[in-house]
Amino acid sequence: MKKTTTTRYDIAEHLRTPEEMAAYLEACLEEANGDAAFIAKALGDIARAKGMTQVARDAGLSRESLYKALSGDRAPSFDTILKVIDALGLKLHAEAAQI
Repeated sequence: MKKTTTTRYDIAEHLRTPEEMAAYLEACLEEANGDAAFIAKALGDIARAKGMTQVARDAGLSRESLYKALSGDRAPSFDTILKVIDALGLKLHAEAAQI
């Protein structure tokens, strides 16, 4: 019997267009249930797809601090989130919740 080999799935390899990145972030926002670290990890996935060095430069952060902030191990400050969203070329918007 032949042994099956698997590789780790990396969403960053599949986020190619700004529309795909925005749709991924939107889906993560819906699934997060208030987990800021989950959203930070999603932004990290998008930043890796775009190029972490360029995103860090555009956000005015060091690459190392950006990796730490978007690792998903902790919740970064809202200021950092806003800088990263801007550097990624995305917009944050709100709509009324359906009650």
